[in-house]
Amino acid sequence: MEPRMKSPVLTLPGTLEAILSLNKATEEAGVPRATLELVHMRVGQINGCAVCVDMHARAFKRLGESDARSWSLTVWREAPYYTEAERAALALAESATRMCDRTNAVPDDVWKEASRHFNETQLAALVMAIGVANLFNRLNATTRQISGEWVEKYV
Repeated sequence: MEPRMKSPVLTLPGTLEAILSLNKATEEAGVPRATLELVHMRVGQINGCAVCVDMHARAFKRLGESDARSWSLTVWREAPYYTEAERAALALAESATRMCDRTNAVPDDVWKEASRHFNETQLAALVMAIGVANLFNRLNATTRQISGEWVEKYV
Protein backbone atom coordinates (compact mmCIF):
# COMPACT_ATOMS: atom_id res chain seq x y z
CA MET A 1 0.00 0.00 0.00
CA GLU A 2 1.24 3.46 -0.86
CA PRO A 3 -0.06 6.82 0.34
CA ARG A 4 -1.75 8.91 -2.31
CA MET A 5 0.31 11.91 -1.28
CA LYS A 6 2.31 13.26 1.62
CA SER A 7 0.04 14.13 4.54
CA PRO A 8 -1.71 17.48 4.06
CA VAL A 9 -0.53 18.56 7.52
CA LEU A 10 3.04 18.08 6.35
CA THR A 11 2.36 19.74 2.99
CA LEU A 12 0.60 22.95 4.03
CA PRO A 13 2.89 25.20 6.07
CA GLY A 14 1.75 25.82 9.64
CA THR A 15 -1.08 23.30 9.71
CA LEU A 16 0.67 20.65 11.79
CA GLU A 17 1.69 23.25 14.36
CA ALA A 18 -1.86 24.64 14.50
CA ILE A 19 -3.41 21.22 15.05
CA LEU A 20 -0.78 20.24 17.61
CA SER A 21 -1.57 23.48 19.44
CA LEU A 22 -5.22 22.42 19.65
CA ASN A 23 -4.11 19.02 20.96
CA LYS A 24 -1.95 20.67 23.61
CA ALA A 25 -4.88 22.79 24.80
CA THR A 26 -7.06 19.69 25.19
CA GLU A 27 -4.33 17.89 27.12
CA GLU A 28 -4.07 20.78 29.60
CA ALA A 29 -7.79 20.95 30.42
CA GLY A 30 -7.83 18.29 33.13
CA VAL A 31 -9.18 15.29 31.22
CA PRO A 32 -7.04 12.26 32.07
CA ARG A 33 -4.57 11.52 29.30
CA ALA A 34 -5.73 7.88 29.17
CA THR A 35 -9.28 9.08 28.49
CA LEU A 36 -8.08 11.29 25.65
CA GLU A 37 -6.11 8.40 24.14
CA LEU A 38 -9.16 6.13 24.37
CA VAL A 39 -11.26 8.77 22.62
CA HIS A 40 -8.68 9.21 19.85
CA MET A 41 -8.38 5.45 19.37
CA ARG A 42 -12.14 4.90 19.28
CA VAL A 43 -12.71 7.70 16.77
CA GLY A 44 -9.91 6.23 14.65
CA GLN A 45 -11.53 2.80 14.81
CA ILE A 46 -14.89 4.17 13.71
CA ASN A 47 -13.35 6.10 10.80
CA GLY A 48 -10.93 3.38 9.74
CA CYS A 49 -7.79 5.44 10.36
CA ALA A 50 -4.96 2.95 10.86
CA VAL A 51 -2.42 5.70 11.58
CA CYS A 52 -4.48 7.13 14.42
CA VAL A 53 -5.39 3.76 15.92
CA ASP A 54 -1.72 2.74 15.84
CA MET A 55 -0.42 6.05 17.18
CA HIS A 56 -2.88 6.32 20.05
CA ALA A 57 -2.65 2.64 20.99
CA ARG A 58 1.11 3.13 21.34
CA ALA A 59 0.61 6.28 23.42
CA PHE A 60 -1.96 4.47 25.57
CA LYS A 61 0.48 1.62 26.17
CA ARG A 62 3.21 4.14 27.07
CA LEU A 63 0.94 5.43 29.81
CA GLY A 64 1.17 1.97 31.36
CA GLU A 65 -2.31 0.94 30.29
CA SER A 66 -3.15 -2.73 29.83
CA ASP A 67 -3.43 -4.48 26.51
CA ALA A 68 -6.91 -5.62 27.52
CA ARG A 69 -8.13 -2.02 27.72
CA SER A 70 -6.74 -1.33 24.26
CA TRP A 71 -7.87 -4.56 22.61
CA SER A 72 -11.41 -4.42 23.94
CA LEU A 73 -12.07 -0.82 22.99
CA THR A 74 -14.29 -1.75 20.05
CA VAL A 75 -16.61 -3.48 22.52
CA TRP A 76 -16.22 -1.05 25.40
CA ARG A 77 -19.90 -1.29 26.37
CA GLU A 78 -19.52 -5.00 27.11
CA ALA A 79 -15.98 -4.91 28.54
CA PRO A 80 -15.30 -4.42 32.27
CA TYR A 81 -12.13 -2.35 31.79
CA TYR A 82 -13.48 1.21 31.62
CA THR A 83 -14.56 3.69 34.27
CA GLU A 84 -17.93 5.43 34.17
CA ALA A 85 -16.20 8.65 33.10
CA GLU A 86 -14.36 6.87 30.28
CA ARG A 87 -17.61 5.29 29.14
CA ALA A 88 -19.27 8.71 29.08
CA ALA A 89 -16.38 10.12 27.03
CA LEU A 90 -16.52 7.18 24.61
CA ALA A 91 -20.29 7.54 24.16
CA LEU A 92 -19.80 11.24 23.44
CA ALA A 93 -17.00 10.44 20.98
CA GLU A 94 -19.12 7.89 19.15
CA SER A 95 -22.13 10.21 18.91
CA ALA A 96 -20.08 13.18 17.73
CA THR A 97 -18.27 11.02 15.18
CA ARG A 98 -21.38 9.29 13.84
CA MET A 99 -23.46 12.46 13.64
CA CYS A 100 -25.43 11.40 10.57
CA ASP A 101 -26.59 8.14 12.17
CA ARG A 102 -29.47 9.88 13.96
CA THR A 103 -31.49 13.08 13.76
CA ASN A 104 -30.25 14.20 17.16
CA ALA A 105 -26.48 13.88 16.57
CA VAL A 106 -25.52 13.89 20.24
CA PRO A 107 -28.53 12.77 22.28
CA ASP A 108 -29.27 14.65 25.50
CA ASP A 109 -28.70 11.54 27.62
CA VAL A 110 -25.18 11.15 26.19
CA TRP A 111 -24.39 14.81 26.89
CA LYS A 112 -25.94 14.66 30.36
CA GLU A 113 -23.85 11.62 31.31
CA ALA A 114 -20.66 13.27 30.02
CA SER A 115 -21.46 16.46 31.95
CA ARG A 116 -21.91 14.38 35.09
CA HIS A 117 -18.23 13.36 34.89
CA PHE A 118 -16.57 16.39 33.31
CA ASN A 119 -16.77 20.12 33.99
CA GLU A 120 -17.34 22.65 31.20
CA THR A 121 -13.63 23.11 30.46
CA GLN A 122 -13.11 19.37 30.32
CA LEU A 123 -16.18 18.95 28.10
CA ALA A 124 -14.77 21.61 25.79
CA ALA A 125 -11.50 19.68 25.68
CA LEU A 126 -13.30 16.41 24.92
CA VAL A 127 -15.35 18.00 22.14
CA MET A 128 -12.19 19.57 20.71
CA ALA A 129 -10.26 16.28 20.98
CA ILE A 130 -13.07 14.46 19.18
CA GLY A 131 -13.10 17.11 16.45
CA VAL A 132 -9.31 16.99 16.00
CA ALA A 133 -9.36 13.19 15.92
CA ASN A 134 -12.02 13.28 13.22
CA LEU A 135 -10.00 15.85 11.26
CA PHE A 136 -6.86 13.71 11.36
CA ASN A 137 -8.88 10.59 10.47
CA ARG A 138 -10.35 12.24 7.41
CA LEU A 139 -7.00 13.57 6.24
CA ASN A 140 -5.25 10.23 6.78
CA ALA A 141 -7.98 8.04 5.30
CA THR A 142 -8.51 10.27 2.26
CA THR A 143 -4.81 10.32 1.41
CA ARG A 144 -4.26 6.69 2.51
CA GLN A 145 -1.53 7.46 5.00
CA ILE A 146 0.36 4.35 6.05
CA SER A 147 0.89 3.48 9.68
CA GLY A 148 4.11 2.05 10.97
CA GLU A 149 7.11 2.57 13.18
CA TRP A 150 7.40 6.24 12.18
CA VAL A 151 4.45 7.06 14.46
CA GLU A 152 6.76 6.48 17.43
CA LYS A 153 8.20 9.96 16.97
CA TYR A 154 4.75 11.50 17.49
CA VAL A 155 3.75 9.65 20.67
